Amino acid sequence: MLVVTHEMGFAKKVAHRIIFMDEGRIVEEGTPETFFSNPKETRTRYFLSKILVH
Repeated sequence: MLVVTHEMGFAKKVAHRIIFMDEGRIVEEGTPETFFSNPKETRTRYFLSKILVH
């Protein structure tokens, strides 16, 4: 099943794999653990810094 969401808490809980897209292009993909703890791409890190409350 494919689910599209901006609710990162939900995605982190239920996803087996996360694909982050920007302007129709895949920027990054990986497991929730990798995506949230060690994103590789600058665009992903920027998005997470604006969305996630630390």
